[in-house]
Amino acid sequence: MKTLFRLLRRLVVLVCIAAVLLMALPPLAREADRLLYPRKYSRQVEQWAAEYNLDPLLVYAFIRTESGFDPAATSSVEARGLMQMTEETFIWLRSKIAPDEGLTFDELYDPDVSIRFGCYYIHLCMERYGGDVATAAAAYHSGWGTVDNLLRMEEHSSDGQTLKGFPYNQMHHYVEKITASYAVYTRLYGG
Repeated sequence: MKTLFRLLRRLVVLVCIAAVLLMALPPLAREADRLLYPRKYSRQVEQWAAEYNLDPLLVYAFIRTESGFDPAATSSVEARGLMQMTEETFIWLRSKIAPDEGLTFDELYDPDVSIRFGCYYIHLCMERYGGDVATAAAAYHSGWGTVDNLLRMEEHSSDGQTLKGFPYNQMHHYVEKITASYAVYTRLYGG
């Protein structure tokens, strides 16, 4: 009889431990996800996302995808900073939003400059492509000319405004990363 009571007591303890673990796992998993999908540079992201009418969570998705939140990141094509902008794109955007500021390409390593310019470029892409995140992401990555050409082809766009597929491997992979990351940010931090 004592053996049966001991076994029952152990079973109750194990059931209690299992219940506690089951209750603790979702919050722990959520915290692990938050470590993998951080909101670094939140002051700058919130400021520039508001300035350019963007969802800050989308901006975090771009930064995470582009640089992994490394402000010193430089790509193989010399794109720089958190939002990985090329010199040509930087000069063009500077002429639009900061023509008198004397900013240099090297200043894209400054998180505030990179996020400011990156947010403006995302804003332009979203505006140009009717707010479609995937098409805008394709344009951010591959350029407006490439996306505009694809939009003219019926096999890639039925409406001439959004892409229904991404025919180039790098573009496809990039758009998938942005949209998946944005979905996770929205799940973790959205309203």
